[in-house]
Amino acid sequence: MDRSALLELFARAESLPRLPRLGGMARPNGVVIVSERFWAFAGVDGSLREGETAQGPSALRRVPLVRGLLRLGSSISPIMRRDGVVRAGERRFLIAVLLAPFALFLLPSQMQLVVGLLLSVAMLAWLMRGRTLRLHGAEHRAIAAIEQRRVLSTWRGAARPSRFAARCGTNFAALVLPVAAFFDSVLWSLPAAAVALLSLSLTMELWVAIEGRTHRFARAFLVPGLLLQRLTTREPRLDETQVALRAAASVLRRELAQP
Repeated sequence: MDRSALLELFARAESLPRLPRLGGMARPNGVVIVSERFWAFAGVDGSLREGETAQGPSALRRVPLVRGLLRLGSSISPIMRRDGVVRAGERRFLIAVLLAPFALFLLPSQMQLVVGLLLSVAMLAWLMRGRTLRLHGAEHRAIAAIEQRRVLSTWRGAARPSRFAARCGTNFAALVLPVAAFFDSVLWSLPAAAVALLSLSLTMELWVAIEGRTHRFARAFLVPGLLLQRLTTREPRLDETQVALRAAASVLRRELAQP
């Protein structure tokens, strides 16, 4: 999409009362923006990759607990698919790290916490390498610009929406840790895999319930994650924000073309 078409799309988006809900993730070399139907990866080298977001059966997307796991799977599908945005070796590493916690019950109880912490550190190191921190902030800024209808001014650098976001996966991680610790203590007789799935499902339900609320009590649940984002994001440069906006433009173009 050339610059004039990009700016025209942004102007159209700013005039619309409703826009699709967007999420995203940062990579060391670019930004992924995701909607319920489409995803796009814009690279810092000017490249652009597009695809359709994986979705579960429509009936299951309405089932409590199950719908949370489906939504979580959809959000990471661009980095899990063979035609996604990561190389095969990285994808195998990510799958191994994600599945490893479900095998922790095979270890002696005194080793489970240590191995779990090591896996968490490895995951964070993989996620936050290179330019990821600034691109993470750029992803948040791009989505906020679209939601606030300030896309054109953000593209030019005249506006700088917050680099912190209520829907960030960091907030989800900050919620899931205490939830998992609670269930692990009260449901100790269950396999670790069952506790992990239950924790993820309930945390996703809680996250969805509070992420858009303005009530002070609901927002309190987001405070740990928002504080943690001071470590997982950095102030992005304008060119990095534009990378995220190019990915968002690809998703919006296809979403707005749908009936």
